[in-house]
Amino acid sequence: MTQADDFGFGTQIRKSPYFDATVRWGAQGFSVYNHMYIPRDFGNPEQNFWNLVNDAILCDVAVERQVEITGPDAAKFVQMLTPRDLSKMAVGQCKYILITNAEGGILNDPILLRLAENHFWISLADSDILLWAQGVAVHSGMDVQICEPDVSPLQLQGPKSGLVMQELFGEEIMDLKYYWLREYDLDGIPLVVSRTGWSSELGYELYLRDGSQGDALWERIMAAGMQHSLKPGHTSSIRRIEGGMLSYHADADINTNPFELGFDRLVNLDMEADFIGKAALRRIKEEGPKRQQIGLVLDGEPLKGPNTTFWAITKEGETIGKVTSAVYSPRLDRNIALAMVAAEHATLGAHVEVVTHSGPTGATVVERPFYDPKKKIAAA
Repeated sequence: MTQADDFGFGTQIRKSPYFDATVRWGAQGFSVYNHMYIPRDFGNPEQNFWNLVNDAILCDVAVERQVEITGPDAAKFVQMLTPRDLSKMAVGQCKYILITNAEGGILNDPILLRLAENHFWISLADSDILLWAQGVAVHSGMDVQICEPDVSPLQLQGPKSGLVMQELFGEEIMDLKYYWLREYDLDGIPLVVSRTGWSSELGYELYLRDGSQGDALWERIMAAGMQHSLKPGHTSSIRRIEGGMLSYHADADINTNPFELGFDRLVNLDMEADFIGKAALRRIKEEGPKRQQIGLVLDGEPLKGPNTTFWAITKEGETIGKVTSAVYSPRLDRNIALAMVAAEHATLGAHVEVVTHSGPTGATVVERPFYDPKKKIAAA
């Protein structure tokens, strides 16, 4: 969708508190995520990538809606939603979690934030977990309140993001550890700030707790970032695929289980706590997953943009899986992709064929992530 006098699918697609600011700052195209507009185009995606990896970008990710869980049983309830062991999660900590259904299928891969002993936010990828959580609560017998609060995140990502944050919050912000959060008041703008983000670069997320101040917050950050080459931007497909980060509905969905993605570390089958999908995940682990996520390097000319359909992967004429996310990386100077294949074909160095939109091409199975596999940059 391109910029016209008014963007419009009607009122059922919500606009973020930063919508007008992003249009003012050059957003030219939008996608829909969690029933909201998200800017996907500020001109050249390759330039957006270089802005991110060399300097810093500010992204409107208000589409990462929050599910707020409070009440005396909040911690117990949240543990029921995820196979990741939360018993040692401190107040002020964030964790990447999977939310699974009774079959062990992934419903979402959000960031969980613990704001207080009995106060959690689930910061969502693209699916309706508010409805799932409220549904789970109905017959749970637990004392919890579940709602969507007035909270809208921005992502400030890239190697210079720390400098911009110091302009805004002073030197003390540099003590904020990877995957921890802090509450701030920025001249009357209430925020939660975390050292997280969907870029695999150094970065922060700023959760605005008052939607009426979206415009003011956006302009304040852009002004603070002026001298550090901060640009408005959008989450980079190139960088997130390099980093092997999942896009829900593309690389994982309700029929994908954690073991297919190599996410064994996010599943604790030995903990006492019961969680939804425990029996199914135990069975899947014992039998071994039937599919496996792999990385691919595709031959041929640089792709003009990300894939918009799943591309079939074949070996000796037989379909063995599909490419879920593909893009050309200018830094690696190669076409890279995340893919899901039958487990017996997930062998490093194996050669396969991919049926792209412009015809079949050769591809090689490689390690993923494609860049900075130990996530040293983001954790630095």
